[in-house]
Amino acid sequence: MALPKSFQNLVNNLTILPGVGEKTAERYVYSLYEKDEDEIEILARSLLDFKKNIKICKNCGCLSDEEICEVCADTSRDKSTICIVEDSKNVFFIEKTGKYKGTYHVLNGLISPIDGKNPEDLNISNLINKRINTDVKEIIIALNPSIEGEITSQYLQKILEKFDVKVSRLSYGLPMGTDIEYLDPIMISKAWDDRKVIS
Repeated sequence: MALPKSFQNLVNNLTILPGVGEKTAERYVYSLYEKDEDEIEILARSLLDFKKNIKICKNCGCLSDEEICEVCADTSRDKSTICIVEDSKNVFFIEKTGKYKGTYHVLNGLISPIDGKNPEDLNISNLINKRINTDVKEIIIALNPSIEGEITSQYLQKILEKFDVKVSRLSYGLPMGTDIEYLDPIMISKAWDDRKVIS
């Protein structure tokens, strides 16, 4: 017996999410069926509100409710330090550690020729043309230790050579392929303390 059309339709829509296969989507649909209509309306409204209201910070490229994100708007942050990360997930994760008090720059991706992702597809020109000024003393490259992360880090190191800034990288002590978001707070705090100057 085939699943009811409305059930199957919802399953299909949920599988667009990363890590959600058909079985997981079916469990979600059964769970949603148990909720009352008010709860479903709240969920639907929050999804629409998120899509309608979320913005990209004009300064650093992080997801934000405002044109300028909380970190960039915070006058108490150390503006002399910029931490370069792959995406907004990394910003939110690093913020949870409470270790870093500087600013961020979100690339929104990594260089990956095999996937057709080139330097010009990333948020690099904004960093070079608008973010780096005489107040910036250190740039921390905090990219995942993957092949794409290494390629991107090396590219950034090369283009940052023309600036009079210290460039450092986090010292992970982890094998290639581990994502920052899966490190525990103690490990990421140690990585901040042990970061290596590379230029």
